[in-house]
Amino acid sequence: MGVTDPIADMLTRIRNAIMARHDSVLVPASRMKLYIAKILRQECFIADYEVLGNQPHRQIKIILRYDETNQPIISGLKRVSKPGLRVYAQRNEIPRIYGGQGIAILSTSKGVMTGNKAWRQGIGGEMLCYVW
Repeated sequence: MGVTDPIADMLTRIRNAIMARHDSVLVPASRMKLYIAKILRQECFIADYEVLGNQPHRQIKIILRYDETNQPIISGLKRVSKPGLRVYAQRNEIPRIYGGQGIAILSTSKGVMTGNKAWRQGIGGEMLCYVW
């Protein structure tokens, strides 16, 4: 049976792997999940990611980051827009997560990007998730 919310599934897998102090986690691949993983790497929340396998069963191996005291860099993940309730934000409605310590990830007409980048470009979009 398929997953009704693949992005929430990805965030839950990452959250569970962090709680279990795993070095990496495998997530079924999709284009949207690759964009989210790319943003997490650019914002230094994860160490790296790589795509394993070939179509149709590709997976993304996300390598998690921990600081020198073995505390995870990601302290929280929250899914905002869900299949049953889509949440959209205009440019002036994009929130700052923990005073700029976290990021909001949006799906805009110009692609998937952080809330800060969308705000600078003057566009809004669907609020996918918060990461802090």
